Amino acid sequence: MTAHHPPQLFIDGEFRVADKAEPVLEAATGELLGDGASATEGDIDAAVAAARAALPEWRGASPDHRAATLKAFAGALHQRAGSTSELVSRENGMPIALSGGANGLFPAALLGYYAKLITRTPLEEVRPSATGHTVVRREPVGVVAAIVPWNYPQALAAFKFAPALAAGCTVVLKASPETALDAMVFAEAAEQAGIPAGVFNIVSGAAQAGVHLVSHPGVDKVSFTGSTSVGRVIGEVCGRLLRPVTLELGGKSAAIILDDADLATTINGLRNVSFINNGQTCFLGSRILAPRSRYDEIVDALAELVGAMVVGNPLDAATDIGPVVSSRQRDRVLGYIESGKNSSAKLVVGGGVPRDQPRGWFVSPTVFADVDNSDRIAQEEIFGPVLAVIPYDTDDHAVALANDSEFGLAGTVWSSDGVRATQVARGLRTGTVGINDYQLDINAPFGGVKASGIGRELGPEGLDEFFELKSIYRTGPPAG
Repeated sequence: MTAHHPPQLFIDGEFRVADKAEPVLEAATGELLGDGASATEGDIDAAVAAARAALPEWRGASPDHRAATLKAFAGALHQRAGSTSELVSRENGMPIALSGGANGLFPAALLGYYAKLITRTPLEEVRPSATGHTVVRREPVGVVAAIVPWNYPQALAAFKFAPALAAGCTVVLKASPETALDAMVFAEAAEQAGIPAGVFNIVSGAAQAGVHLVSHPGVDKVSFTGSTSVGRVIGEVCGRLLRPVTLELGGKSAAIILDDADLATTINGLRNVSFINNGQTCFLGSRILAPRSRYDEIVDALAELVGAMVVGNPLDAATDIGPVVSSRQRDRVLGYIESGKNSSAKLVVGGGVPRDQPRGWFVSPTVFADVDNSDRIAQEEIFGPVLAVIPYDTDDHAVALANDSEFGLAGTVWSSDGVRATQVARGLRTGTVGINDYQLDINAPFGGVKASGIGRELGPEGLDEFFELKSIYRTGPPAG
């Protein structure tokens, strides 16, 4: 998709040319990649109206029918996997080695997972009661507003629409303006798969479009992934409207290296855990908690790791670190680096813009040592390739430092003793923890506590987020 394509929306089963456009710039060059749509309030109204009109038939369809449709949708996305992953890498700078899975293959896999799960999920359960029995029903919540960010645009959209569609909900997906182009891949695949008109609608736009969608009277539930600051605003609106909401928000997760950890294995693992997607990842292990007994050894190893990383074109399979998504994001990350330089922390490696990358929005992978856990670079989400290394004395001290954060999304523990590492992990107040790695499990709930969000995605719990429960009380013995 290039600049000569008109900005598009997908509403009620049709592609529509948007009245307003927002340029999408290539992260590695800063040049125009294409024109994305900037949805107006009228566009949002039309999308919600289409979703409402389509809801009765879709929610009334059998689970088997919905599952077959989702499998066709998955197949259509899989056919586009290669071109989709390249497009996203050009939009947001994600290294192609990661994008191939996260944006190319994962959405289709998740659709397949929920297509299978919905056919195995009982929609009614009969429970004995004091006077007879109760029929407990799972019913689709209704029209879902799904709002997704630019960092993993295909995967995070699938986190929402795959279980929502499986449950029998209809969806209005709002894509971020930075990644408005790849959102239209979903529209092409949905059309090919024969998803009924109005069941799945796609718009893109900035904050104002999101505000109108979140507060729209035709929306029954909001599912949002993004910053904690925006999530607080959405949560306030949904609270006032008594509207169900799922919020997957920011993080400042700790990677605790225990004193018995194998250093080579740990450092190799931190390559992904702490730098994945150029640092533009909510579950990033950006606080490295290192035991004082091995502190210098760990800092030196991190410096060696970062010094060997390849910074460059995200479409090159050898690239470890690509550009961040925009000039604004680059300036934000550089601002945090300056904050670190002006603190008591020591800059070990990186700390600016690579000299050999004059175009695009590159930031050198950066490590600060001797960081105080109260420093800005240890407490605030940077969303860039910047690590803060913090010393600790005991396992309990490490847990206390890890928990001394407003966030609670993820974390890792690194040790040669799995039992000890798991015990440390149990002490962390966070939604997810990895032992000697961090890999999301499609069959397990993902989400955060504290300022990292409300609700869960993935697994059966992710499907449950799109159901409402109804109890039907009946006297006498169970009947049909």
